[in-house]
Amino acid sequence: MAKLQATKGVSKVPNKVLYSRMSYLYQAATYLAIQDQESQEQSAKGTTLDSSMEDVMKDESKAVANATEGSHQALSRRLITDLRSVSLKGLMRMSPDMKHSICKNCQTLLLEGTTCTAKVENQSKGGKKPWADVLVRKCDTCGLEKRFPLATERQPRRPRRSIKEAKTRTH
Repeated sequence: MAKLQATKGVSKVPNKVLYSRMSYLYQAATYLAIQDQESQEQSAKGTTLDSSMEDVMKDESKAVANATEGSHQALSRRLITDLRSVSLKGLMRMSPDMKHSICKNCQTLLLEGTTCTAKVENQSKGGKKPWADVLVRKCDTCGLEKRFPLATERQPRRPRRSIKEAKTRTH
């Protein structure tokens, strides 16, 4: 039998295939959402240029262009739905940044200025408490608002919390 070689300092990631699949789906959804944004900008520029462009363009190509407009957004939503299903079935955690960039209601990728609007609110009396700043992202597709505290650190997960509490009790 062959001896197993000890791996020093190398940590193996469990379910590396699932992590790579989730990463690929997120990158593809981001790419398609950006492509949809660029195609909308180009179509807006194309209508304002001049009427000679419209004469050159045939009616059939106009119909094809109108049919594909927005299809990137639908495909992007589908990929995000697949991303969520992969993470749920594989019991994998998505990073907080990835979670914050996806609408929970309609699965739209939240890109500031295009698919969502972002603003900072402070609902304390007169806005005097700087630790009460909250980032509010509103999805333009469904209208859902997500609120994220800004100036606070994230609480560690439960197993790590209990380890820290045990260390502080012994000291």
